[in-house]
Amino acid sequence: MNHQNQQASSGPNMTFVLLIAAVAALGGFLAGFDTSAMSGANGFLKERFALGNSLLGWTVSCLIVGCTVGAAFAGSLGDRFGRKKVLIGAGLLFALGIGLSALAPTLSFLIPFRMVEGLGLGLMSALCPLYNAEISPAQYRGRLVAMHQLAVVTGIFLGSLLAFSITGWGDDLWNQTTGWRILLGCGIVPGVLFLGLLFIVPESPRWLIKHGKPEKALPILVKINGEELARQEVLDIKASFKEEEGLGHATFKELFASKHRFILLIGVMMAVLQQVTGINAIMYYAPEIFRQTGAGTSGSLTQTIFVGLTNLVFTVLSLWLVDKAGRKRLILFGSAFMTLSLSVIGYAFHTGQTAGPLVLIAILVYVAAFAISLGAVVWVILSEIFPSRIRGLATAVCTMALWAANFVVSQSFPSLLASVGPATTFWLFAGASLFTLLFTAGVVPETKGKSLDEIEAMWHEQRERKEALEPSITRP
Repeated sequence: MNHQNQQASSGPNMTFVLLIAAVAALGGFLAGFDTSAMSGANGFLKERFALGNSLLGWTVSCLIVGCTVGAAFAGSLGDRFGRKKVLIGAGLLFALGIGLSALAPTLSFLIPFRMVEGLGLGLMSALCPLYNAEISPAQYRGRLVAMHQLAVVTGIFLGSLLAFSITGWGDDLWNQTTGWRILLGCGIVPGVLFLGLLFIVPESPRWLIKHGKPEKALPILVKINGEELARQEVLDIKASFKEEEGLGHATFKELFASKHRFILLIGVMMAVLQQVTGINAIMYYAPEIFRQTGAGTSGSLTQTIFVGLTNLVFTVLSLWLVDKAGRKRLILFGSAFMTLSLSVIGYAFHTGQTAGPLVLIAILVYVAAFAISLGAVVWVILSEIFPSRIRGLATAVCTMALWAANFVVSQSFPSLLASVGPATTFWLFAGASLFTLLFTAGVVPETKGKSLDEIEAMWHEQRERKEALEPSITRP
């Protein structure tokens, strides 16, 4: 008992929390790996299958259709069967999809296999950050949820190194027939690792309590916080679910009810803005962008590695800052620099000054600003702002919106470059970044340091104040 009291007074068992949070975050690594693998492979796929701009966009973004569908069902599946079981199913879908993609003999096989892979990634993208939010102590929740984005950018960086290495094993003809298959096939390794580690992590204690299994949740919470705090947390979580007793699972009708509409608007808008500011256009097509500046195949892939390294370094910095500086301040800072750097990229293409280092520097500034703000912080916001009853469903809807926006950007980017040109394309992204700055300043609340139950109480108090201020309707 003495030891347990010491643990309660000395704070949470962060070694245990970090280990299980890292396993869940591996789902993000798989998404990042696919991004860089396709970035390295799409030029060779374009030649191998004789793809025009629209078909190249579809080959890259068809995975996102699967992601959107997976994210759409993640909330209801996660609420019904548990976070852990659904993530195991997602890991199986990913491993199957990416393995078959690497073996696809024709484009008609490659596209549906990538959609299967996307189903798994969509489920992971909604449930991995949600799982980490539900097992994290409040004071560390921001950085633990942001581990998902750190895993994404680690996957992008290591994938870009792998792409650079594998594409150097042979000439362009070899890469068009064999290199891209090896590159995609390497994704099976982290996929199987993720799947295996999921069997040793616990179920979300909040999900267990919600489904009437506090006796199974208590040992998990004891490992996290010690016995004294764990018992209190079980009582607090039970109290937060008391109003839901006998109501069954959350429905879309509840989600879109007037009392939740404003919170849902914030979540959906932040999810969409993370994508329409252009990050995945750069991540999927970085080699093609650098080729437009005059870099050759080797030079464009080398510059893409710099992009991945910058993304990784500043995401690590974001993990340190998110619970110190706060969510809102980071997004305001990052979106301001994103607006500036995207404007400079557009100007460089507009004036033809792309031969020097200007475009590379501006892209690195943009990626750094995104990584420190929207990249990590949006996942934190989506995992924590919603009331417990609708959290799974609302997170799934927002993640579906995120993937849908990703699809639009990824699908349209090659055609935009060919039609309106790179200058106008990057200025459009700059405009979206400026809107992000204004939207965040106007409506996004700060949630730093608040527990999930305190955030829910904050929304409840705001609704009560609003109702009290509304003029009463006098009856005749």
